[in-house]
Amino acid sequence: MSNHSDEEHEGIPPPTIRNEYADDTIKILLATDNHIGYMERDPIRGQDSINAFKEILQLAVKHDVDFILLAGDLFHENRPSRDCLYQVMALLREYTLGDRPIQVELLSDPNDGKPPGYSFPAINYEDPNLNVAIPVFSIHGNHDDPQGAGPEGALCALDMLSVTGLINYMGKVDLPLDDAEAQNTGIAIKPVLLRKGNTRLGLYGVGNVKDQRMHFELRSNRVRMYMPRDKDNWFNILLLHQNRVAHGPQQSVPEGMFDDSIDLVVWGHEHDCRIVPEPVAGKRYYITQPGSSVATSLADGEALEKHVALLKIQGKEFELTPIPLRSVRPFVIDEVVLSEAAEEEGFDLNDKIEVSKYLKTKVNELIDKANQQWDERNARAVAEGEPELPRPLPLIRLKVDTTGVSEMSNPVRFGQEFQGRIANPRDVLTFHRSKKGTTRSSKVKADEPELSIDDPELSIGEKLSKVRVQTLVREYLAAQELQLLGEGGMSEAIETFVDKDDIHAIQNHVNTSLRSLMKGVQATGGEFDENEFEEIVDKVRDQQQKQRAEKQQDKPSKGKGKGKATSDDSDATVDSMLMDIDAGGSDFDDQMSDAPPARKSKAAPKKAAPAKKAPARGKGKAAATPISDDEDEDEIEDEAPPPTKRTNRAAVLSQASKKAPAKTPAKKTAAAKSSASASKQTQSTLSFAPSGRSSTRAAASRAKRKVAETMELDSD
Repeated sequence: MSNHSDEEHEGIPPPTIRNEYADDTIKILLATDNHIGYMERDPIRGQDSINAFKEILQLAVKHDVDFILLAGDLFHENRPSRDCLYQVMALLREYTLGDRPIQVELLSDPNDGKPPGYSFPAINYEDPNLNVAIPVFSIHGNHDDPQGAGPEGALCALDMLSVTGLINYMGKVDLPLDDAEAQNTGIAIKPVLLRKGNTRLGLYGVGNVKDQRMHFELRSNRVRMYMPRDKDNWFNILLLHQNRVAHGPQQSVPEGMFDDSIDLVVWGHEHDCRIVPEPVAGKRYYITQPGSSVATSLADGEALEKHVALLKIQGKEFELTPIPLRSVRPFVIDEVVLSEAAEEEGFDLNDKIEVSKYLKTKVNELIDKANQQWDERNARAVAEGEPELPRPLPLIRLKVDTTGVSEMSNPVRFGQEFQGRIANPRDVLTFHRSKKGTTRSSKVKADEPELSIDDPELSIGEKLSKVRVQTLVREYLAAQELQLLGEGGMSEAIETFVDKDDIHAIQNHVNTSLRSLMKGVQATGGEFDENEFEEIVDKVRDQQQKQRAEKQQDKPSKGKGKGKATSDDSDATVDSMLMDIDAGGSDFDDQMSDAPPARKSKAAPKKAAPAKKAPARGKGKAAATPISDDEDEDEIEDEAPPPTKRTNRAAVLSQASKKAPAKTPAKKTAAAKSSASASKQTQSTLSFAPSGRSSTRAAASRAKRKVAETMELDSD
């Protein structure tokens, strides 16, 4: 939110329930961004995320909640380890299964999202074979989102927990298969409808999608919400996992673009705790941002005390109480400017021993501060009857401005002196230098290329606004003079590695590119000597890069034209996100089942295998090595078009249970991947006016002050 709106609503008291009746009050435990598995191999911090998740489940049992609501990133990685899955499943079985009666009644269809061919429902506590005491509802985030394009469809770890009956996975949307479908398909959100006494609750969840696409869908009024006809009598909660702070024109989701029927937005993905509900200017709903339950970066926002929330709903009123997490490791961060400190303390900047001595003093002060925070938390908990917890090693981060210092000591060696006293001795210090007095060099080094953010005329805020992973990677690769790999594909692979934590993304791209390059060289035919080899490789690589660039230019332009042709006739543009459903036996009789008729694809001509050539001399010999014939295609039959792949759970298991056809085109999966990639490229070309930025540190400070005020009101 902008600074202006924060200050405007700072004096507004948080919403409360005036006359609470237990039979009509739904109690929910809110949490998000658990990041289970973060640094699980670290001997000190490896169990931090699982300990926090265990405490969250214990709080749910202690406060006797009706269910738990998670807003994404339950796991830190898309493919969590077996040990990580084992501990999560064991904890869920320990704390959420039992014979405790569930007091919330399910009004929506329990089979909505159920995999066909199986008898168990989509909602676990509706299964007569399971004894569920505390249901858990969760959407996926950007770290544990569904991936995969094989016959089983896109799956994630939450799918595994869902079919085992431990979690109710919601918010999984179908992705478009091609550009034409992307222009005609929005995002449809179906709720889970619950009732307790006279209180009716609608849970609307949408898992993480690309911020560019979500931004476009909201501005195009193509996010449609299935609502009961008497929607005014329901309390509606929207769960999403997107960027809230603006990182660019389309790199975030605006706060004021959700439907007016929403009463509360639970915002995941942002790690700083702003859990006290914040009103949105011009809207009737509030936003709560619980933040992460474990620190995954040593940044200012992570230094705020971690909380979960106890949410009570009665009719159209709600009340949210922050609950601090006791098991979270204390984290203290500070910043020093050595030039200013030298003037105040009177030491020489060029004396490494004196500088190191000063920094050690500052780190010791931060350690004492962190230990004091832990002791104060323990004292409050013991006064409330809770058991005392042993003091863990704290996280300490000291940011050092080294402008004017000629030489600094090794930060890793510096941190070794605090081994056994802090949890992060290797990165306790981080150095940065002001570039105001530097001049731009006319020579670009390959290992240290000059990037656009190195402009000394830019301010710190302007540099931060220009920081983009895609831009930095592209500029860096452009200075490397790559001989075999193309810059475009390598940039996408690195982006996948960073955004998805896919450790195999770069390796898979390199292997695929080398195979394609070798096939291209082999297809040139004839013999060539070692001197001609580099020239042939360059030609093949340039040709592949040209083809890649043409595809990226053609597909977005086609999609854009189709969007213009169909935008005026779309019935989804009416009333923002709202779509009423006519009652007729069920709240959701009007299913979006009108699918276009299947098109018969033309028979693809079978490629003739290239003739074998004589092996070339020198380097050409390796390039001309025969490759396994992966590209032979069978003829596609007109009578049996391939089934459309979807990412929802029903399509996943229905396709997996069907018998495979006799003739399976080898290139079918590759075609689906390329069309999905083209769809993503189309979305990334959309542009809108940039939205305002707000200071993360300032917002974090205000959130900390609001939490403190709320806690004082509760204690009174």
